[in-house]
Amino acid sequence: AHMVYHAAGWLEGGLIASPEKFVMDCEVLQMIQRYMEPELCATGPDEIAIDAIKDVGSAGHFFGIQHTQDRYSTAFYQPFASDWRNFEAWEAAGAVWTPERAHHIYKEILADFEAPPMDPAIREELVAFVARRKEEGGAPTDF
Repeated sequence: AHMVYHAAGWLEGGLIASPEKFVMDCEVLQMIQRYMEPELCATGPDEIAIDAIKDVGSAGHFFGIQHTQDRYSTAFYQPFASDWRNFEAWEAAGAVWTPERAHHIYKEILADFEAPPMDPAIREELVAFVARRKEEGGAPTDF
């Protein structure tokens, strides 16, 4: 949590934050998390696939062999914001840059947000705390 709080969405050394960058940073963190899952870090004979390498040889490719086909749908991270298509396919799909897709994702998140249930007495205490801190010269807020 410390790394996310002090990194995701930050720009200019934390002087400003961007919800779009937060979405993109979350995708990178999710990708790292996916690649650290035990089945992707395994180094047994099935994962190293020496027999598949021998079968393909130096002149072939791995996309058509059964070893790849058996793992293709689960072996790769599927991004939710970035577009991994080749340039021509990306351009044909509207050439939408990742920050623009991230902007739409963050807007959807805000539109779908439902505040968690909170005891009214606790909410009143928090509102009073924020008001008191503002009076004391705390950082300005937008609410």
